Amino acid sequence: MRCELTMAVACAAAVCVGGQMQETKVIELWPGKPPGGTDKPKQEKPVTSEWRGKWSITRLQHVSKPTLTVFQPTGRAAAPRPAVVVCPGGGYSILAWDLEGTEICQWLNTLGVAGLLLKYRVPRQRDAAFADAQRAMGLARHRAKAWQLDPKRIGILGFSAGGHLAARVCTSFAERSYEAVDEADAASCRPDFAVLVYPAYMAKGSGLDRAALPVGKDTSPAFIAIATKDRFTPGALSYFRALRAAKVRCELHVFQVGGHGCGLRKVDDGLATWPARCEQWMKASSLLP
Repeated sequence: MRCELTMAVACAAAVCVGGQMQETKVIELWPGKPPGGTDKPKQEKPVTSEWRGKWSITRLQHVSKPTLTVFQPTGRAAAPRPAVVVCPGGGYSILAWDLEGTEICQWLNTLGVAGLLLKYRVPRQRDAAFADAQRAMGLARHRAKAWQLDPKRIGILGFSAGGHLAARVCTSFAERSYEAVDEADAASCRPDFAVLVYPAYMAKGSGLDRAALPVGKDTSPAFIAIATKDRFTPGALSYFRALRAAKVRCELHVFQVGGHGCGLRKVDDGLATWPARCEQWMKASSLLP
Protein backbone atom coordinates (compact mmCIF):
# COMPACT_ATOMS: atom_id res chain seq x y z
CA MET A 1 0.00 0.00 0.00
CA ARG A 2 1.38 3.36 -0.95
CA CYS A 3 1.99 5.93 1.72
CA GLU A 4 -0.35 8.86 1.93
CA LEU A 5 0.78 11.58 -0.46
CA THR A 6 -2.28 13.80 -0.51
CA MET A 7 -0.96 17.34 -0.84
CA ALA A 8 -2.31 20.86 -0.67
CA VAL A 9 -2.50 22.27 -4.18
CA ALA A 10 -3.25 25.85 -3.18
CA CYS A 11 -2.00 28.00 -0.36
CA ALA A 12 -4.24 28.58 2.60
CA ALA A 13 -6.27 31.76 2.33
CA ALA A 14 -8.58 33.76 4.56
CA VAL A 15 -11.75 35.48 3.45
CA CYS A 16 -14.44 37.41 5.29
CA VAL A 17 -18.09 36.59 4.60
CA GLY A 18 -20.83 38.32 6.56
CA GLY A 19 -18.35 39.36 9.23
CA GLN A 20 -17.19 35.75 9.70
CA MET A 21 -13.55 34.98 8.93
CA GLN A 22 -12.95 31.80 6.96
CA GLU A 23 -9.82 29.88 6.07
CA THR A 24 -9.71 27.78 2.92
CA LYS A 25 -7.29 25.17 1.62
CA VAL A 26 -7.47 22.97 -1.47
CA ILE A 27 -6.43 19.33 -1.08
CA GLU A 28 -5.80 16.81 -3.86
CA LEU A 29 -8.23 13.97 -3.22
CA TRP A 30 -6.01 11.16 -4.49
CA PRO A 31 -2.24 10.67 -4.01
CA GLY A 32 -1.82 9.62 -7.63
CA LYS A 33 -4.00 8.99 -10.66
CA PRO A 34 -7.63 8.65 -9.51
CA PRO A 35 -9.07 5.16 -9.98
CA GLY A 36 -11.49 4.67 -12.84
CA GLY A 37 -12.76 7.63 -14.81
CA THR A 38 -12.08 8.53 -18.41
CA ASP A 39 -8.73 7.81 -20.07
CA LYS A 40 -8.69 10.95 -22.21
CA PRO A 41 -10.15 13.78 -20.12
CA LYS A 42 -10.71 17.25 -21.52
CA GLN A 43 -9.29 20.29 -19.81
CA GLU A 44 -11.33 21.51 -16.85
CA LYS A 45 -13.11 24.77 -17.57
CA PRO A 46 -15.25 27.13 -15.45
CA VAL A 47 -18.12 28.80 -17.30
CA THR A 48 -19.95 31.78 -15.77
CA SER A 49 -23.37 32.82 -17.10
CA GLU A 50 -26.51 34.68 -16.07
CA TRP A 51 -28.86 32.80 -13.75
CA ARG A 52 -32.60 33.56 -13.57
CA GLY A 53 -32.01 37.09 -14.85
CA LYS A 54 -30.64 38.31 -11.50
CA TRP A 55 -27.37 36.60 -10.62
CA SER A 56 -24.52 34.77 -12.23
CA ILE A 57 -23.59 31.14 -11.69
CA THR A 58 -20.27 29.41 -12.27
CA ARG A 59 -20.32 25.86 -13.62
CA LEU A 60 -17.27 23.61 -13.73
CA GLN A 61 -16.95 21.44 -16.80
CA HIS A 62 -14.72 18.39 -17.50
CA VAL A 63 -13.48 17.71 -13.98
CA SER A 64 -10.83 14.95 -14.03
CA LYS A 65 -8.69 15.94 -11.02
CA PRO A 66 -10.95 15.78 -7.95
CA THR A 67 -10.17 17.95 -4.93
CA LEU A 68 -11.49 18.78 -1.49
CA THR A 69 -11.56 22.46 -0.51
CA VAL A 70 -11.60 22.94 3.24
CA PHE A 71 -13.54 25.98 4.49
CA GLN A 72 -12.74 26.52 8.17
CA PRO A 73 -14.59 29.02 10.37
CA THR A 74 -12.35 30.97 12.70
CA GLY A 75 -12.88 33.27 15.65
CA ARG A 76 -15.46 31.93 18.07
CA ALA A 77 -16.06 28.64 16.28
CA ALA A 78 -15.45 25.81 18.75
CA ALA A 79 -13.03 23.01 17.94
CA PRO A 80 -13.16 20.15 17.34
CA ARG A 81 -16.05 21.19 15.16
CA PRO A 82 -18.61 19.37 13.01
CA ALA A 83 -17.88 19.12 9.28
CA VAL A 84 -19.93 18.55 6.15
CA VAL A 85 -18.72 17.25 2.78
CA VAL A 86 -20.61 19.33 0.18
CA CYS A 87 -21.54 17.78 -3.18
CA PRO A 88 -22.75 20.34 -5.77
CA GLY A 89 -25.33 19.28 -8.32
CA GLY A 90 -25.27 19.51 -12.08
CA GLY A 91 -26.80 16.34 -13.50
CA TYR A 92 -23.46 14.52 -13.29
CA SER A 93 -22.52 16.69 -16.28
CA ILE A 94 -21.18 19.85 -14.61
CA LEU A 95 -20.77 21.16 -11.06
CA ALA A 96 -22.77 24.20 -9.91
CA TRP A 97 -19.65 25.42 -8.17
CA ASP A 98 -20.74 28.62 -6.44
CA LEU A 99 -24.54 28.14 -6.25
CA GLU A 100 -24.34 24.72 -4.61
CA GLY A 101 -20.71 24.72 -3.48
CA THR A 102 -18.75 27.68 -2.19
CA GLU A 103 -21.85 29.55 -1.02
CA ILE A 104 -22.97 26.49 0.94
CA CYS A 105 -19.60 26.11 2.67
CA GLN A 106 -19.68 29.78 3.63
CA TRP A 107 -23.14 29.30 5.13
CA LEU A 108 -21.96 26.26 7.09
CA ASN A 109 -19.09 28.33 8.47
CA THR A 110 -21.59 30.82 9.92
CA LEU A 111 -23.00 27.89 11.93
CA GLY A 112 -19.53 27.01 13.23
CA VAL A 113 -19.30 24.01 10.89
CA ALA A 114 -16.38 23.24 8.56
CA GLY A 115 -17.40 22.97 4.90
CA LEU A 116 -15.50 20.44 2.79
CA LEU A 117 -16.31 21.18 -0.84
CA LEU A 118 -15.96 18.12 -3.06
CA LYS A 119 -14.99 18.62 -6.69
CA TYR A 120 -15.94 15.23 -8.08
CA ARG A 121 -15.43 13.94 -11.61
CA VAL A 122 -17.82 14.89 -14.41
CA PRO A 123 -19.31 14.48 -16.98
CA ARG A 124 -21.06 11.11 -17.02
CA GLN A 125 -18.77 9.44 -14.48
CA ARG A 126 -21.15 8.31 -11.76
CA ASP A 127 -18.98 5.48 -10.45
CA ALA A 128 -15.87 7.68 -10.45
CA ALA A 129 -17.84 10.38 -8.62
CA PHE A 130 -18.94 7.77 -6.07
CA ALA A 131 -15.32 6.75 -5.49
CA ASP A 132 -14.45 10.44 -5.02
CA ALA A 133 -17.22 10.87 -2.45
CA GLN A 134 -16.23 7.76 -0.48
CA ARG A 135 -12.61 8.92 -0.55
CA ALA A 136 -13.58 12.41 0.65
CA MET A 137 -15.50 11.03 3.63
CA GLY A 138 -12.67 8.73 4.67
CA LEU A 139 -10.06 11.45 4.18
CA ALA A 140 -12.05 13.89 6.32
CA ARG A 141 -12.29 11.39 9.15
CA HIS A 142 -8.61 10.42 8.80
CA ARG A 143 -7.57 14.08 8.91
CA ALA A 144 -10.05 15.02 11.65
CA LYS A 145 -7.45 15.81 14.29
CA ALA A 146 -5.25 17.83 11.92
CA TRP A 147 -8.25 19.77 10.63
CA GLN A 148 -9.80 20.20 14.12
CA LEU A 149 -12.90 18.22 13.19
CA ASP A 150 -15.12 16.05 15.36
CA PRO A 151 -14.80 12.58 13.76
CA LYS A 152 -18.22 11.63 15.14
CA ARG A 153 -20.00 14.60 13.49
CA ILE A 154 -18.91 14.47 9.86
CA GLY A 155 -21.86 14.60 7.48
CA ILE A 156 -22.56 15.02 3.80
CA LEU A 157 -24.77 17.53 1.95
CA GLY A 158 -25.80 17.25 -1.68
CA PHE A 159 -27.97 19.04 -4.22
CA SER A 160 -29.76 17.36 -7.13
CA ALA A 161 -27.23 14.89 -8.63
CA GLY A 162 -25.02 15.69 -5.64
CA GLY A 163 -27.92 14.64 -3.42
CA HIS A 164 -28.05 11.30 -5.22
CA LEU A 165 -24.29 10.95 -4.80
CA ALA A 166 -24.56 11.75 -1.08
CA ALA A 167 -27.34 9.19 -0.64
CA ARG A 168 -25.20 6.53 -2.35
CA VAL A 169 -22.46 7.11 0.22
CA CYS A 170 -25.03 6.99 3.04
CA THR A 171 -26.30 3.59 1.90
CA SER A 172 -23.08 1.97 0.55
CA PHE A 173 -20.20 2.47 2.95
CA ALA A 174 -19.24 -0.98 4.25
CA GLU A 175 -16.76 -1.49 1.40
CA ARG A 176 -14.83 0.92 -0.79
CA SER A 177 -15.64 0.88 -4.50
CA TYR A 178 -11.89 1.03 -5.22
CA GLU A 179 -8.69 -0.54 -3.91
CA ALA A 180 -7.29 1.26 -0.87
CA VAL A 181 -4.44 3.65 -1.67
CA ASP A 182 -3.34 4.78 1.81
CA GLU A 183 -4.28 4.96 5.49
CA ALA A 184 -7.19 7.31 4.83
CA ASP A 185 -9.07 4.45 3.18
CA ALA A 186 -9.02 2.52 6.44
CA ALA A 187 -11.19 5.20 8.06
CA SER A 188 -14.96 4.85 7.87
CA CYS A 189 -16.61 6.61 4.95
CA ARG A 190 -20.09 6.44 6.51
CA PRO A 191 -21.55 9.95 6.95
CA ASP A 192 -22.83 10.62 10.46
CA PHE A 193 -25.74 12.52 8.91
CA ALA A 194 -26.94 13.75 5.53
CA VAL A 195 -28.68 16.82 4.12
CA LEU A 196 -30.33 16.14 0.75
CA VAL A 197 -31.71 19.19 -1.04
CA TYR A 198 -33.90 18.46 -4.08
CA PRO A 199 -32.09 15.11 -4.59
CA ALA A 200 -32.40 13.61 -8.08
CA TYR A 201 -32.37 10.14 -9.67
CA MET A 202 -33.61 8.35 -6.52
CA ALA A 203 -36.50 6.50 -8.19
CA LYS A 204 -36.69 3.43 -10.35
CA GLY A 205 -40.09 2.73 -11.79
CA SER A 206 -42.67 3.58 -9.15
CA GLY A 207 -40.36 3.11 -6.18
CA LEU A 208 -36.86 3.61 -4.83
CA ASP A 209 -33.80 2.54 -6.84
CA ARG A 210 -32.69 0.04 -4.22
CA ALA A 211 -29.84 -1.29 -6.35
CA ALA A 212 -28.10 2.10 -6.10
CA LEU A 213 -29.59 3.03 -2.71
CA PRO A 214 -29.84 -0.07 -0.48
CA VAL A 215 -31.33 1.61 2.57
CA GLY A 216 -30.84 -0.29 5.83
CA LYS A 217 -30.82 0.25 9.58
CA ASP A 218 -27.28 1.68 9.46
CA THR A 219 -28.04 4.20 6.72
CA SER A 220 -27.14 7.75 7.76
CA PRO A 221 -29.87 9.93 9.33
CA ALA A 222 -31.15 12.49 6.84
CA PHE A 223 -32.81 15.85 6.38
CA ILE A 224 -34.57 16.09 3.00
CA ALA A 225 -36.00 19.19 1.31
CA ILE A 226 -37.76 19.36 -2.05
CA ALA A 227 -40.63 21.18 -3.77
CA THR A 228 -43.98 19.66 -4.70
CA LYS A 229 -43.67 20.36 -8.41
CA ASP A 230 -40.11 19.10 -8.73
CA ARG A 231 -40.10 16.09 -11.06
CA PHE A 232 -37.71 14.33 -8.67
CA THR A 233 -40.08 14.54 -5.69
CA PRO A 234 -41.42 10.95 -6.00
CA GLY A 235 -37.88 9.58 -5.64
CA ALA A 236 -37.20 11.73 -2.58
CA LEU A 237 -40.45 10.52 -1.02
CA SER A 238 -39.50 6.90 -1.72
CA TYR A 239 -36.13 7.41 -0.03
CA PHE A 240 -37.83 8.96 3.01
CA ARG A 241 -40.28 6.06 3.24
CA ALA A 242 -37.39 3.59 3.06
CA LEU A 243 -35.56 5.41 5.86
CA ARG A 244 -38.70 5.43 7.97
CA ALA A 245 -39.28 1.71 7.38
CA ALA A 246 -35.70 1.01 8.45
CA LYS A 247 -36.25 3.16 11.57
CA VAL A 248 -33.54 5.62 10.55
CA ARG A 249 -33.91 9.12 12.00
CA CYS A 250 -35.11 11.41 9.21
CA GLU A 251 -37.02 14.58 8.46
CA LEU A 252 -38.76 15.53 5.22
CA HIS A 253 -39.92 18.95 4.01
CA VAL A 254 -42.02 19.13 0.84
CA PHE A 255 -42.62 22.78 -0.04
CA GLN A 256 -45.64 23.93 -2.01
CA VAL A 257 -43.63 26.81 -3.50
CA GLY A 258 -40.30 26.29 -5.20
CA GLY A 259 -38.60 24.56 -8.09
CA HIS A 260 -35.19 23.01 -8.54
CA GLY A 261 -31.71 24.46 -8.24
CA CYS A 262 -31.99 27.44 -5.89
CA GLY A 263 -29.10 26.69 -3.53
CA LEU A 264 -29.21 29.36 -0.83
CA ARG A 265 -30.49 32.11 -3.09
CA LYS A 266 -33.76 33.74 -2.06
CA VAL A 267 -35.99 33.05 -5.04
CA ASP A 268 -39.20 32.25 -3.13
CA ASP A 269 -40.71 31.87 0.34
CA GLY A 270 -40.98 28.09 0.08
CA LEU A 271 -38.09 25.84 -0.81
CA ALA A 272 -35.64 28.75 -0.40
CA THR A 273 -36.31 28.63 3.36
CA TRP A 274 -34.73 25.17 3.68
CA PRO A 275 -31.53 26.47 5.38
CA ALA A 276 -33.44 27.67 8.47
CA ARG A 277 -35.30 24.34 8.70
CA CYS A 278 -32.04 22.46 8.28
CA GLU A 279 -30.36 24.48 11.01
CA GLN A 280 -33.23 23.63 13.36
CA TRP A 281 -32.86 19.93 12.54
CA MET A 282 -29.11 20.05 13.10
CA LYS A 283 -29.60 21.75 16.47
CA ALA A 284 -32.23 19.22 17.52
CA SER A 285 -29.88 16.43 16.46
CA SER A 286 -26.95 17.85 18.50
CA LEU A 287 -24.92 18.34 15.32
CA LEU A 288 -24.01 22.00 15.81
CA PRO A 289 -21.30 23.34 18.16
